[in-house]
Amino acid sequence: MEKKKQLAAFFSLREGKAVNGRGEVWEPLSLARALEGNGADLLVIRDVSEGDKEHDLHIGILKEMLRNIDVPAAVGGRIKRLEDVKKYLYAGAGSVYLDAASEEQTALLKEASDRFGSGRVGVRLEDPGQMGAYASLGAGFFFLPAGRCPEEGTEKDCFLLTEQASCGELASMLSAPGVDGAVLTEEETGFLELKDKLEAMGLPMNVFVPALSWEELKKNENGLVPAIVQDYRTDEVLMMAYMNEQAFQDTMRTGRMHYYSRSRKTQWLKGETSGHFQYVRSLTADCDRDTLLARVSQIGAACHTGSRSCFFETIAEKGGEQQNPRKVLEDVYQVILDRKQHPKEGSYTNYLFDKGIDKILKKVGEEAAEIIIAAKNPDPQEIIYELSDFLYHAMVLMAEKGVTWDDVMEELAKR
Repeated sequence: MEKKKQLAAFFSLREGKAVNGRGEVWEPLSLARALEGNGADLLVIRDVSEGDKEHDLHIGILKEMLRNIDVPAAVGGRIKRLEDVKKYLYAGAGSVYLDAASEEQTALLKEASDRFGSGRVGVRLEDPGQMGAYASLGAGFFFLPAGRCPEEGTEKDCFLLTEQASCGELASMLSAPGVDGAVLTEEETGFLELKDKLEAMGLPMNVFVPALSWEELKKNENGLVPAIVQDYRTDEVLMMAYMNEQAFQDTMRTGRMHYYSRSRKTQWLKGETSGHFQYVRSLTADCDRDTLLARVSQIGAACHTGSRSCFFETIAEKGGEQQNPRKVLEDVYQVILDRKQHPKEGSYTNYLFDKGIDKILKKVGEEAAEIIIAAKNPDPQEIIYELSDFLYHAMVLMAEKGVTWDDVMEELAKR
């Protein structure tokens, strides 16, 4: 399969704010979501910290930001020791890049590559002639200035750093041998449009290409196709709406769900006014090709009432309902978080938070030991009980340390 070219967006973290290449100041998560929604394939983030306190602030911002978006991030900047590389990766960065101009950073290259894998550690270079040397030390990818061709024979991903560029200039850069993508340091919007144009020019870009055309779908009497929308992480059904041809094409073109309103008789982009966008992860037709299933990354609430899902009015219910394990864990975790943020008198959870990390760790250790003891007994029910106790206390620890189930699931998926 032909390798897709990537368009990446760049911004810095400075004094707790995100600053793009034009010097505009944003709230970090808002900028990251805007760039994701506008089609950036990768975020390249530079941590500009003046001291340890600001650096720790930025690590916290990265954790919150990267768990709420799906586009991968390469983070660099304040790296003085291996621990700093680990902090960025544990905060959710897919990779970390070192600066070749800093001997302090490049001295860590081999150790970081050996510890975390070469694909997760890259180098920013001015001289392409150094690529081979750094590749031999474990660099898995490179950032180079625009106009500098990658060193011949180096089979590592290479991205060219450039300011806002025309489509023709980008096409020329991306067509050069060994170039895998471009980092647009001053581009804020328009990635989707650029990728569409570059794809039309013959460059393989990361765009949606439907396996079925609109003509191959079966429409109802009004020329519409219903779309059921599901959260791609939890499988929760969020809503149902209709698409006409324009909505279908706009969804394919932008990667965000578009619909047709039968009451208003007009197109609409989900989240255009609320900010509650739906980013497409997959779009599937049923066996009759007359209904679509959209699996999405939902920002905020799917329902206009403010509810996460439109399906909350119970009509009938019978016992024996199977629980979604991920949803059960997430629901319990959210209750624990709520206790942390809104303490309740007499709550055991708040007792643990009040006693602090040592008490929480002591309970986690005790519950782990209880699992071992239960496993030596013949009754499996004891194991179920003790495992449940352990998971609860583990979630209290997660809440105390700012770890989410998304973080854990992502790490498990890598294994």
